[in-house]
Amino acid sequence: MSSTTPDTTSGLDWAKQRGMGALAEKMGIEWVEFSVERSVATMPVEGNTQPVGLMHGGAYVVLGESLGSMAANLYAGSGKLAVGIDINATHTRSATSGIVTGVCTPVHLGRSLTVHEIAVSDEQGRRCSTIRITNMIKDAPAR
Repeated sequence: MSSTTPDTTSGLDWAKQRGMGALAEKMGIEWVEFSVERSVATMPVEGNTQPVGLMHGGAYVVLGESLGSMAANLYAGSGKLAVGIDINATHTRSATSGIVTGVCTPVHLGRSLTVHEIAVSDEQGRRCSTIRITNMIKDAPAR
């Protein structure tokens, strides 16, 4: 599970090979685009709602953390591991059907910390949630 992108592999191929983890897979998150500069994934509203039929706020956060942490790990490179140390979200709209799309862009890419913003929008392009995640880059554990 190398965190580098081989020269012959695109960022999207790297992300698909690495996988998102069981939770993201259960929630139906799918990669659309993936690079250090911009990552995009979608998630269905159905199956990720509160009892009243609104998209669960925690689902938005799972989408954001999946995008931000994976982007930070791609950036971190070989022999390094990016781990989340802070996340926050502001929900401004409730999706009730269809899919939502998360677009992740870096705010800061440093030697020891990364910060990403993830904007989650509904199918009409209306922002539903804004997530910010900070990841710490550290040495990967010995295998």
